[in-house]
Amino acid sequence: MNIALVDDETTYLKEMETLCHNFGAQNQCQIETVCFSSGEQFLEAFEQDKFSIVFMDIYMKGINGITTALSMREKDNCCLLVFLTSSMEFMPDAFSCHAFEYITKPFSPDRAYAILHDALQVLPPPPKYIEIISDRKTFSLFLHDIVSVVTDAHYLVIGTTDGSVLRTRMTMPKFLQLTGNDPRFISINKGIVLNADYIQDFENNCCILDNGARFPVRVRNRLKIEQAVRDYNFEKIRSHQRIKRMH
Repeated sequence: MNIALVDDETTYLKEMETLCHNFGAQNQCQIETVCFSSGEQFLEAFEQDKFSIVFMDIYMKGINGITTALSMREKDNCCLLVFLTSSMEFMPDAFSCHAFEYITKPFSPDRAYAILHDALQVLPPPPKYIEIISDRKTFSLFLHDIVSVVTDAHYLVIGTTDGSVLRTRMTMPKFLQLTGNDPRFISINKGIVLNADYIQDFENNCCILDNGARFPVRVRNRLKIEQAVRDYNFEKIRSHQRIKRMH
C-alpha cells in the first residue's frame, strides 16, 4: 500500500508512519509512506491513483483537512481517506468527503491497526507478476501485461501489451503454476494460452485479440472456451462492482 500522511505536527506524522510500517511488518504487507506537513504541500504532489490511503489531519495551519480532502476528491474519488482529529466538531463535514474512517488523537495503535486491516479487505489486490529468463536476462512481467503464451518446442513465446515478444525455456504447466493458475489465462488450443482481458471476439474458429492478432481455437471445445471467457468477464464485472460498493 502507498500511504500519504498529512499533518502539520511532526510528532504525529512520525508516530503514524511508525504504526503503518509496524503493521506492514506484522502482516507481510509492503507499505510505502510519504509525509506532508501541510495540505498545500500534499495537493501539489497529489495525483490520481498515487496513494491507496490518505491519513489527513483536520486541524492544520493554512488550508484545513476538510478543504484539502475536497480538493483531493476532485482528482480521485477512490483512494481511502482516514481523518486524524483531536475533536469531533468537524466530523459531519468530514464524512461529506467520503471518508473511510477516522482516528482520534492521541493515536491508539489498536485503532490504527484495525483501520489498516479493514483497508486491506476493500482495496484491490496488488498486481501479480512473474519472473522469467529470456536471452540470459531476468524479466519481471506483470500478469496484466501478458497477452499471449504459445508453446514452441521446449520454449514459450510470450507476447506483451507493448508489442514485445519474450522467449523463455519453460513448459506451459510451469507457466500456469507461476501465475497461481490465474483465471484470466485461458487455453484455447494445444500450446496456446491467451489473456481473457484482451480477447475481443471469436470468428471462423479463431480467437481475435484487441491488437488484431488471431489464434486458432480447438474446434471441438470452442463452445466451452467461449463460455469460459464469458464467465471470466462476468466475474470481473461482479468483482469491480463489489469494490465500488465498499468504497
